[in-house]
Amino acid sequence: MSTPLPPLPAFPPGFLWGASASAFQTEGAADTDGKGPSGWDAFAAQGRIKDGADASRATGFHARYREDVALLAGLGADAFRFSVSWPRVVPGGSGPVNAAGLDFYDRLVDELCAHGITPAPTLYHWDTPLPLDEAGGWLNRDTAARFAEYASAVAARLADRVPMWITINEPAEVTLLGYALGEHAPGRQLLFDALPAAHHQLLAHGLAVQALRAAGAENIGIAVSHSPVRAAGTSEEDRFGAELYDTITNWMFADPILTGRYPDENFAALMPGPVAEDLGIISAPLDWYGVNYYQPMLVGAPSSDALGDFAGVGLPAELPFGVREIESEQRTDFGWAVVPDGLREQLVLLKDRFGDRLPPVYITENGCSYDGLDDRRRIDFLDGHLRSLHQAIEAGVDVRGYFTWSLTDNIEWVEGAAQRFGLVHIDYETLERTPKASYAWYRDAIAAQKASH
Repeated sequence: MSTPLPPLPAFPPGFLWGASASAFQTEGAADTDGKGPSGWDAFAAQGRIKDGADASRATGFHARYREDVALLAGLGADAFRFSVSWPRVVPGGSGPVNAAGLDFYDRLVDELCAHGITPAPTLYHWDTPLPLDEAGGWLNRDTAARFAEYASAVAARLADRVPMWITINEPAEVTLLGYALGEHAPGRQLLFDALPAAHHQLLAHGLAVQALRAAGAENIGIAVSHSPVRAAGTSEEDRFGAELYDTITNWMFADPILTGRYPDENFAALMPGPVAEDLGIISAPLDWYGVNYYQPMLVGAPSSDALGDFAGVGLPAELPFGVREIESEQRTDFGWAVVPDGLREQLVLLKDRFGDRLPPVYITENGCSYDGLDDRRRIDFLDGHLRSLHQAIEAGVDVRGYFTWSLTDNIEWVEGAAQRFGLVHIDYETLERTPKASYAWYRDAIAAQKASH
């Protein structure tokens, strides 16, 4: 029998405890109630999901959302971070709004509110409407304008009941994996010519902030992935590679949002359009800033033994950096290093870099892939990362809440159903939900925190 973990230290009063999900990974119902196809639907139809998992069915959340909201209520969760499917709401990417699609999110928000759970929708979690993808996707400036129109439509329906909004999830991953390396939808392999996709997502974020506020929405943020980057060696090539990777993955998005500048003038010069004017829109003040953290990165000069990004994607030799496997005593089933202190390290880095420009922070994703219902390793992972998070708060970082990834197992993009990130097990044959040991642990941890205040 495993030794019980000591209680977590007390988090500040009002700290928000939540769990996360996304539309493509859970909803299914790919052509229900007028939903249009997304770029990811088309990508999956090409056989790009490794284990052949049926993303058009996913976990059946569209039909079973009440069951999953009941699971959230059983956790004692304060909030649920879900995403709105852009092609479910605006099937063509522009033009008519699909009222039936919005009706689903209306019902979901009402169900969450009825259980006292804060709805925290993400407007873009990678599922671009297919017509926009086929017209260039995020390489096309027009996509940012269409995103703002979509944001306005969603807010017009939901802003009266939604007290927390997220514009875009992980624009760095969309740029790198979708446009630079081609491992994710839309499958482009443009390397540094993918930079316009970064700029247009940032512009879409800024325009969406304007649209949300105009529609009466409040408490707006963004979810950005962050990882401490460590140099693989002491050579000039290793240091250069690590600094470049750090700039691209950590600061290419955070700096424009929080300071109104790109971290490197060379990159700024490669961005399309009236960049200075756009940066004024991109840097509109936020109410909070979301951090997605999974593991640190070890980066150096390009080499034959370099692995790729954190998802194990191989990097072309043309890139001036290579990612190595970071040393760690423990790894998840995905092969990712378990380094809880990296969360504290990254949050302190953000505070030191941005000072008063850094708004209050929420951890919008943090989790791990482990198989089995008796998932003690997930419990240890969550416990370690929450202790690290508490240390960041003690160090002066204003962290207001934590969303674990994820509530249920889900379709892990190209990895399919093989990687299980959920507190709740999904049987992909029957779609039956079974809470894991980590669900009970998180429930008890939340209850203990609330009892301490």
